[in-house]
Amino acid sequence: MAYDFDLYVIGAGSGGVRSARFAAGFGAKVAVAESRYLGGTCVNVGCVPKKLLVYGAHFAEDFEQSAGFGWTLGEADFDWATLIANKDREINRLNGIYRNLLVNSGVTLHEGHAKLIDPHQVEINGQRYTAKHILIATGGWPQIPDIPGREHAISSNEAFFLKELPKRILVVGGGYIAVEFAGIFHGLGADTKLLYRGELFLRGFDGAVRKHLQEELTKRGLDLQFNADIERIEKQADGSLKVTLKDGRELATDCVFYATGRRPMLDNLGLENTGVKLDKRGFIEVDEQYQSAEPSILAIGDVIGRVQLTPVALAEGMAVARRLFKPEQYRPVDYNMIPTAVFSLPNIGTVGLTEEQAREAGHKVQIFESRFRPMKLTLTECQERTLMKLVVDADTDKVLGCHMVGPDAGEIVQGLAIALKAGATKRDFDETIGVHPTAAEEFVTMRTPVAG
Repeated sequence: MAYDFDLYVIGAGSGGVRSARFAAGFGAKVAVAESRYLGGTCVNVGCVPKKLLVYGAHFAEDFEQSAGFGWTLGEADFDWATLIANKDREINRLNGIYRNLLVNSGVTLHEGHAKLIDPHQVEINGQRYTAKHILIATGGWPQIPDIPGREHAISSNEAFFLKELPKRILVVGGGYIAVEFAGIFHGLGADTKLLYRGELFLRGFDGAVRKHLQEELTKRGLDLQFNADIERIEKQADGSLKVTLKDGRELATDCVFYATGRRPMLDNLGLENTGVKLDKRGFIEVDEQYQSAEPSILAIGDVIGRVQLTPVALAEGMAVARRLFKPEQYRPVDYNMIPTAVFSLPNIGTVGLTEEQAREAGHKVQIFESRFRPMKLTLTECQERTLMKLVVDADTDKVLGCHMVGPDAGEIVQGLAIALKAGATKRDFDETIGVHPTAAEEFVTMRTPVAG
């Protein structure tokens, strides 16, 4: 059968665009459908605008610390509207770049909501198209729990477009999005509380990292409330919100921001017209080659619920394009040693196993750890401390994990990720000469284990 397209991609986020571009480059006839914005979550309401806001929030510390270096500043004044307008301009520029990337690659762009009619056919804007392969890359969507008054809460989608900075805000959640936004709002001057129903945020991260960040955020005056959960939200006559917690406490605020997880965006996609199956969490079930239970339909990125990170979606998109249209270049995605950063203030950078994971996997471990005040802060009143940690297999000397909390942690850990991917040992670290004076050199000067 002759198809209109060799590959039809639904979703023009990072993974979908990467797969479409490279498939077209390999000679396939490709179309991409997008109903919202080019670039997906990351470019529009995720990592890119979030990091711009983190940069904005960090200036408050820079102004404060500059006095120790001889600077005298006038009264600093922050304007939320200016930050958001400038952010919007940059995102619009990136949308244009994504459009050009697709069009210049020879990909046909369909703007509208695509729906599956059968395993080889999609409908968009009243038109139907056939495809040999269909790739679902529709990403995720924030979830707000079904509690009374949930309509008064916002998610990360709305946070990037608030008309003004709330004077008081409750951030609800214990994952990296909650932690990052709590730091943003607090740094920009809002009275910020972070509520999490568990004992300590960032479940799954190394225990020392979690504890260290808790201490640093508390030092900065961020109000952390653990074992706390919202029962209902009520709007008051003056426009403020009354929040009742499950323990009976009442809190007054101007904004409730939920960052309590994301669901796969499968709304009105027509999956019922195919043999695609979902797993028990609601994500599309795929095999190691991203093929669903319907052979012609594949899925990648957040919609499959594996590792929900932009660079992982990019790698998955590339793997699909190569396997289908350039099999001699195909290699599977390796999900081990994926580095990641949390752009909290201070940042977290991590790669490899946590101490807890290493012990659970049966490794006999040695732990190397250093906590110190960064050199930049020695002329200031700021008492922030950096944490660096290595998890080492005591039998093989292999470095299993590397963790950091401190300035530029993500930048530093990216380089270390290459070393860990290549199988570096603690001896390799010890024999590497440091760059002095930097914080990063601490990773190659830790000599004495703190625990085993």
